[in-house]
Amino acid sequence: MELGVTTFAETIPAADGTPVDHGTRLRQVVEEAQLADEVGLDVYGVGEHHRPDFASSAPAVVLATIAGVTDRIRLCPAVSVLSSDDPVRVYQQYATLDLLSGGRAELLVGRGSFTESFPLFGYSLNDYDDLFTEKLDLLMRIRDHEHVTWEGRFRPALTGQGVYPRALQDPLPIWLAVGGTLESAIRAGTLGIPMTLAIIGGRPGRFATFSDLHRQALEAAGHDPTTVRRAVHAHGFIGADGDAAADQYFPPY
Repeated sequence: MELGVTTFAETIPAADGTPVDHGTRLRQVVEEAQLADEVGLDVYGVGEHHRPDFASSAPAVVLATIAGVTDRIRLCPAVSVLSSDDPVRVYQQYATLDLLSGGRAELLVGRGSFTESFPLFGYSLNDYDDLFTEKLDLLMRIRDHEHVTWEGRFRPALTGQGVYPRALQDPLPIWLAVGGTLESAIRAGTLGIPMTLAIIGGRPGRFATFSDLHRQALEAAGHDPTTVRRAVHAHGFIGADGDAAADQYFPPY
């Protein structure tokens, strides 16, 4: 089992009402990642949001900075909103991170529980599901093939172009973030890729069905479930005891 932490680089004011500017918060994120590496955690993830209360809209840039000041910890977005991004650029960014970090990058992609990136980049929420399906297909092809021929609805076709640089890890680990949609767990299993359960709310036990469906889909598609990883992501706060954690954590929200 591996343990890690993630951040959305929130800038929500502290209990005393003091706001945190984006530059300060991003530098704090880098320091937090350094500490996570020093104490032996396995993974550090940085989220992607495009709104004033979060400082990280470019997680690949933040993670590349972290790669330069850490030695061992694995690095991933949490998550990369693939639906509103270009799979070619997403692969290039995280292949670059993989090279800079000496093979420590992993790519966690999802549709996004926040939707502000869709109008920002010119996409319609009416295409929410189709965008992700198409772009995940292209991303997997790019990951598995240096030269790609591909055609879809939402991006210009590729006609044998090469996508560079190639990741140090072959293949670059790609995870699917799954929130409240059972079909997403089945999709990850069918593709034979790891799944991260993004538990935003509710009791963790209710997500057992997602894990079961992922395993069943792996088996149905001919993949060995014992070789494909699963992860659980949940929000939390660590304090000296439950009361102290609540006193510090809840007021800003």
